[in-house]
Amino acid sequence: MLEIKVIRQNLAQVKMAMANRGEAIDWDRLMDLDERRKKDLLAIETLRHQRNIVSEEIAKMKKAGLPADKPVADMRAVADQIKTLDHRLDATKEQIQTILMRIPNPPHASVPVGHDENDNLQLKTAGTLPQFDFAPAAHWDIGENLGIIDFKRAARITGARFPLYFGAGAQLERALISFMLDRHTRKNGYTEILPPFMVNRQSMTHTGQLPKFEEDLFKIEGWDYFLIPTAEVPVTNIHHGEILSEDQLPVYYTAYTPCFRSEAGSHGKDTRGLIRQHQFNKVELVKFVSPESSYDELESLLKDAESILKALELPYRVVDLCTGDLGFSSAKTYDIEVWMPAQGVYREISSCSNFEDFQARRGNIRFRRKGQKGTHFVHTLNGSGLAVGRTLAALLENFQQSDGSVLIPTVLRPYMHGMEMLVS
Repeated sequence: MLEIKVIRQNLAQVKMAMANRGEAIDWDRLMDLDERRKKDLLAIETLRHQRNIVSEEIAKMKKAGLPADKPVADMRAVADQIKTLDHRLDATKEQIQTILMRIPNPPHASVPVGHDENDNLQLKTAGTLPQFDFAPAAHWDIGENLGIIDFKRAARITGARFPLYFGAGAQLERALISFMLDRHTRKNGYTEILPPFMVNRQSMTHTGQLPKFEEDLFKIEGWDYFLIPTAEVPVTNIHHGEILSEDQLPVYYTAYTPCFRSEAGSHGKDTRGLIRQHQFNKVELVKFVSPESSYDELESLLKDAESILKALELPYRVVDLCTGDLGFSSAKTYDIEVWMPAQGVYREISSCSNFEDFQARRGNIRFRRKGQKGTHFVHTLNGSGLAVGRTLAALLENFQQSDGSVLIPTVLRPYMHGMEMLVS
């Protein structure tokens, strides 16, 4: 969250940053409210100072046996004025806070300026695109033909955009989760976390999902709890309100959770298959780091997510998101997109973001440097390591064979009890 003081002192730069993001902010209203806040605060302080002086005089008058009815009445009027101004000041602060909570993180200077995903910058491609001597099938057809995914029964159980896995499909989903967690904990240095799958409003606000994106969330009726859209929310909130020591940094966490998203505004997009679901599994990576190291940590976070795709031998590319395509809380984001041969396109499978101190300010997550009394906000980062359903979809499409079977990548076979091929 941006502080009003920072906005006021750097208004031109902040305006430009938000314009590059495509955000329309009522800056005049915000500045007018801030001016009112300052004037009311000054008036309150002046009246309190006046009251203190007159109160001393009243005490002296009473001690001397002099009548003090008029100054006492005057001070009652002053107290009423202070009370009225206090109420107005609280209301003004609340209005300012409402606006501030809806202002996204300014993009880092290195982020390319652009309007939408068409302006994202491709940084690299990796892996070899598979060559087929037949027309590659879509993953939803492959899964249904193999009898390992059933979307029709899932729709009867719940509704559209929910998967139902059978047999080797369920085993493969579980294998991917276990493989990803093992790789991140044993080779990439993360500590595994199993967090709650529901969080409160405060936690959602700290990471930036609220108040702006409430329509995208699943709320629990009768409770002010939400199903998590990503493990980023509960894991980032592990340290909210805490002061870490410099020796504790960096902190690396990884977590598997189901994720729940309403996909508001996505009607008609990716209605088939595993790409855009209301419920899906994901392995998440979260970092708490010092400010001076956070962009180096972003590069290593990207490599950690890439390591999964490399081990699975899936072709992918990395893109640098432009200002207009950045997430609300992100200062800079790399997207990893996996190749989907049936559609002939790359599809997002991971976003790796540096939030700088944006989330830490909301959640009051700080650290203290050695030998210093003051505290500083940590920088938080997170990335998908990876989205499991999309990874399974990519495996089905990239490793499909002409007879409808699917080759299982070598690194997954121990998790599949030695199974080398998915067959009907």
